[in-house]
Amino acid sequence: MARADQITVRHSPKLREKMSQEEEILESQENEKSNLEKIDVSVIIPVHNAGQWLDDCLASISLQQHTLNVEVSLFLDSCTDDSERIVQGWSTRLIEQGYAVITTVEKNENPKGVGFAKNRSVEQSHGEFLCFLDSDDIMKPTRIQKQYELAFHNHEAIIGSKFTRDPPDSTLRYSKWANELDESKLTLQIYTSHGPTVIMPTWFCHRNVFDRVGGFSEAGKGTPEDLIFFFKHLQLGGKVFRHPDNLLVYRYHPTATTFSIDEQTIWNLRIQEIEKCILSHWESFTIWNAGKQGRKFYRSLTTENQKKVVAFCDVDVKKIGTCYTYEESKERPKPKVPIVHFSQIKPPLIICMKMDLTGGKFEENLESLHLEEGKDYFHFN
Repeated sequence: MARADQITVRHSPKLREKMSQEEEILESQENEKSNLEKIDVSVIIPVHNAGQWLDDCLASISLQQHTLNVEVSLFLDSCTDDSERIVQGWSTRLIEQGYAVITTVEKNENPKGVGFAKNRSVEQSHGEFLCFLDSDDIMKPTRIQKQYELAFHNHEAIIGSKFTRDPPDSTLRYSKWANELDESKLTLQIYTSHGPTVIMPTWFCHRNVFDRVGGFSEAGKGTPEDLIFFFKHLQLGGKVFRHPDNLLVYRYHPTATTFSIDEQTIWNLRIQEIEKCILSHWESFTIWNAGKQGRKFYRSLTTENQKKVVAFCDVDVKKIGTCYTYEESKERPKPKVPIVHFSQIKPPLIICMKMDLTGGKFEENLESLHLEEGKDYFHFN
């Protein structure tokens, strides 16, 4: 049977200093609620068996340099390690430093997943702004203050930041893309295999963003809850910004939640999104890449969208001038799509080429066409 233990919310000393001794003695529950509503930022931390990382994570909160009233909201989802003990120890220290702390411990036979834990952590929190932090990551000392200052003027946006990978040599191509992507492309390169253009552990936003989306998917293990949230946020007209500073140490390790998500699940979600938001508005288009990824993209489309594909384009002379036959199709005759040289194509395009793998040749070819990203083409690589 499930059991949830709520550790009572404790006011930060910063809030109590604003009250006279007489007011503190006579403080009612209503006044307590009013005080909590004055919290500027809630740090949202879902926890499941994170004992190996929690000390560093929570220490990074204690080292924050800010002028705000900050609350730490932790939801422990059926932990079987020493996470609860570590959280209890840090709660005392954080309260002494001026933080308000809320901790809920839920114990089930099976954890309910990171989306569930994030939602509960947000629901029990009181901050006007939400600062998301994974329990295995580390915030740089100025993160809360800097992202707050940016989010304060952008209530409809998810604010991310640059980050450092730990270990430094892990996911080099991904880290380069995420840290160097031009801000104008944060809402354009959203269909790539990399996921959200600002990584979830750096998200900072006004509570309205969470409320408007309706929270994270609670489908459980294997669900890309951050990508689902991100897509819905954009569909609702939400904005995306990235703080130019490096504000997080993003850990890479085999037990990270990311590795529990099947690649095909993410692929299917990306296909559904690009079909709904882009291809549904196009009468025809070309797929750049007649190889494995381009053909997989074609096969993944609905029959209606497959019929919109007028060509594949490539640079391989062995492919140019031939056709791709969709052998698995139930249609008769089987669909055939011509393969042409990239210089012969007309927009719009879906690009299924990975960046930074051809020594700049692909990028040079694309630039030679003088096309506009977001209008003439989108990346799905």
